[in-house]
Parts: sequence; structure tokens; C-alpha cells
Amino acid sequence: MILIISHKTDFSADYVVNILNQRGTPYRRLNCEDVLNSDLRLSFGPDFSYSILGEVAYDSVWFRRTKLPELDLPSAQRAYILFETDSLLKNLFATIAAKWLSIPHFVYEAENKLLQLKAARDVGFTIPETLVTQSKAELRSFYARHDGNLIVKPLAQTRLVEKENASFIFTNRLAGDVFSRLDDLDLSPCVFQKNIPKDYELRVTVVGTKVFAARVDSQDCENTRIDWRKEHLRFEPVVLPAKVSDMCIMLLRQLQISFGAIDIIRTPSGDHVFLEINPNGQWVWIENQTGLRIADAIIEYLTDVEH
Repeated sequence: MILIISHKTDFSADYVVNILNQRGTPYRRLNCEDVLNSDLRLSFGPDFSYSILGEVAYDSVWFRRTKLPELDLPSAQRAYILFETDSLLKNLFATIAAKWLSIPHFVYEAENKLLQLKAARDVGFTIPETLVTQSKAELRSFYARHDGNLIVKPLAQTRLVEKENASFIFTNRLAGDVFSRLDDLDLSPCVFQKNIPKDYELRVTVVGTKVFAARVDSQDCENTRIDWRKEHLRFEPVVLPAKVSDMCIMLLRQLQISFGAIDIIRTPSGDHVFLEINPNGQWVWIENQTGLRIADAIIEYLTDVEH
């Protein structure tokens, strides 16, 4: 039996669930925003036991994403209950003995962009020169060393939410006029990197030891030369050099995760430069555009369980 940990608006989970239903593969889906009203029990006595959605054992767990309940309560009570609910979920995840895609603790750890860079370098990837600093003098020096050819991107949060409206923070060139007024600005936490020349970009989705690579010609559009997410560009399948494919698999092992969506630059000289990895990145649009069988790989991973 497969347990899918997700929420109601997770399209990737919907996509896989449709295939599981077509195949008659048994599963349960825990939508985390409903956890306070879910059939859930953890019991410690002479032995440990649990019951989740009527099942007392799962062979595998697909950890997609969590979402806490929406509660109409005074702020202090709401904060308390949401904190306890989040703790309940994390305690639950830590106690299910099963094959995971991927173990939540390592997913959260792998979201650390600086840890990603260190791990990628350790397995052999080239990475951009990177600076994270609150020192304006250090930033000026870094800017001068790279002739002003820098990008800036968030350290973690890529969305700004105001009321019900959300806007996205993309990777951008660091504009020169910022430095003319740098003394008047505060440096919020962010990542500064050398801007790497691009031939094209790659989104490499890894499931266990299966690698699915797709390229996007981001340099064909002025608006997407720094960040391809600014437009709806089309991806096409591509075969990676064996060394790059192997490093992608090694990176997941280094981070102790079983799934990852990796962003890589292929430079005009043919080098492959690691940018970042999303340990729970989206992939359905890649499958729909390229025909790469990522969903099949996920289902095979979850159903290939030794008893």
C-alpha cells in the first residue's frame, strides 16, 4: 500500500493518482490541510502502532508537500494550533517505517541552497562563484571582480504574498545603479552569483537512479535569458553526457533524497554548471511536453518494495 502525503491543490499528486486509479494500484492520500479531521492514530505501548486513513501499515510513502489547515481563530490560538499540527505531521513522518520518496527530514535539509552548492561541488559539478553577505564592502569587491556581471536571487523564499495576491521573485541581473546608492540601502539575505554564459538550460529530474533530462532554449527570448521561468517556454528531451548524469544521481545520494529536480546551465563551451536542486520540484509539464516517463518512474519506485 502506498501513502501519498500531499494537499488538495497538488496537481502532481493528482496526475499520479489518476494513473494509480487506472491501474488499480492501492494507495491512500493524506491531504495535510485535513489532518485535524483525518482518521489518524499513533500508539505507544509495549509496541508501536499507527493507523492512518484506516491502514495500519504502508509499504511506501510519497512525500510531496504539506499544507496546514486554515483556522478561523484568534491569532495566538491559531499560531499555537498550527505549530502543534505541524509538529504532529513531523512526528508522524518520523515514525512510519517504509520506503520513502523522499524522507521529509532530508527534503527540508536539501532545500538549503548553500548546502546544495557544497554538495554539488563535492560530487564534481562546476558551480558559479557565489557570495552571501551583509557586508557592502564585500559585495562591492565581488561586483568589481566580476566586472559587474552578477545575478541576485532569493536564499529561500521565491514568493511575496499580500492578502490573497502572490508575486514571484525571479533571478535577476544585479543592476549597476544599485551600487550608486548602495549606502542608502539595506542588504536583505540573498544570493549573489557570477552570471554564467548560457548555450541552453537543463531541467534534470531524477527518480532514484533514473535520470530524465530536458533542455530549454532560454537564450532565444530576451525576457528569459537570466530566468527561463518568466515565460512559458517549451522543453524538449535531451541525452546528458554520462558523467553529468552520474553526478546528478550522486548529488541525490549526497543529500540523502530519492527525488530531485536539478537546474543546470550548458555553457557555449560545452561545460555543465550546477545552479540548484528542488527536492520536491514540479515535473508534470516536463512529462507532458517531452514524453519523458517521470510518473511511471515514480510509481515503479513506490511499488518496487521488498517484503
